[in-house]
Amino acid sequence: MLSAAEDILSQQHGKNKTTTVDTCMPEITTRECKPPTAEVLLSDNLPSLIVKLTFPFFMDRFPFGYAPYSLFPYFFYFHDSLRVAIVCLLQATSYFVVAFSISIPMSLAGVVFVSLGGGLGEITFLGLSAHYQRIAIAGWSSGTGMAGLLGSFSYAFLTEPHMANLTPKVALLIQLFIPVLFAFAYFILLEKPESVYSPTLNPKSWIVPKGYDDFIVSKHRVPQRNLTPWERVQLIVPMLHLMVPLAFVYIGEYMINQGMTQQIVFDCSHGFNLSLHSQYRWYQVLYQFGVFISRSSIKLIELPIWVLYLLPILQLSNMLFFFFDALYWFVPHIGIIFALIIFEGLFGGSSYVNTFHKIHNKVAPDVREYCLSAASMGDSIGVNFAAGVSIPLHYWMCKQPSPR
Repeated sequence: MLSAAEDILSQQHGKNKTTTVDTCMPEITTRECKPPTAEVLLSDNLPSLIVKLTFPFFMDRFPFGYAPYSLFPYFFYFHDSLRVAIVCLLQATSYFVVAFSISIPMSLAGVVFVSLGGGLGEITFLGLSAHYQRIAIAGWSSGTGMAGLLGSFSYAFLTEPHMANLTPKVALLIQLFIPVLFAFAYFILLEKPESVYSPTLNPKSWIVPKGYDDFIVSKHRVPQRNLTPWERVQLIVPMLHLMVPLAFVYIGEYMINQGMTQQIVFDCSHGFNLSLHSQYRWYQVLYQFGVFISRSSIKLIELPIWVLYLLPILQLSNMLFFFFDALYWFVPHIGIIFALIIFEGLFGGSSYVNTFHKIHNKVAPDVREYCLSAASMGDSIGVNFAAGVSIPLHYWMCKQPSPR
């Protein structure tokens, strides 16, 4: 959705409606004030943040406990499956709504659907990872990195005039295989721990049912402590030294991605003959490439905690460089921007995977599920802050004189 952000907005402004007219510009002398892609970013992340801020506090009471166990002995087997089915349904709905949209509000509503699914899916699977070996965090991080890379690359490939040259609508509809693949991976490929699917009444958490109080914690069975709302808040405080740096890293990278790259444009001779829309799409691809590489690196390189405090400084410095280039256009060639965007993704992915890896290792096993789910609000807060700031920043930049 973020790779398609410019197309989603420009379609409703009379561009790219039926055919793809997407060529490079031989000369750029003025700024083009397009609708800010941060609007899509906000729609793509604010609903997800609301889910992450609220669901960990009450999901232990929903959906369990609403049917008599004696009457429905297998009732509790299906609720995790129900959540995954809802995620898949929201994904598919989003593609349809955005592809057939006739207005910007309708397009943004479609993005909201996938955001809700993303938020529900993230807290579900981060919590679920607490019941697997530590490699699950590495697998989750690498998988989300690959998702970003494949999603952005497939959209750029399908819409690029020199490649598939399809319309944004067709490109979005082709992506409908993703919810099907998602469901196949969960229901067919994934092996579920016994601790997740043992049915019981009055479970302690929204993934792992109660009933293991008499067992010793082992790699197979992880009882989860029954937490009060105040205890849940207290558990967040010790994680803030990891969540706050992660939030600032994400502020920097999404200020770059959706606040500044729209204003960093190159003509044919300095931009690999890419159109302005194509430049934006490939910015997203290369960013996701950096994210995938770094999120897949935890088994090779585990960063010390002081580096996690350094990454926000590096990312915010990167953001300042992009800010001034968006204003003054002093970078001579798009290749330099491409390289810096890869580094941006490396910083963000490294911060993400190492943050959750350390939380997984440090928190007590009986609260690990909740802590991993709750910690996901750190990056979401950063993304939403960046989106909120990027919208007025974009319009301010549009009013600045062209430096060429």
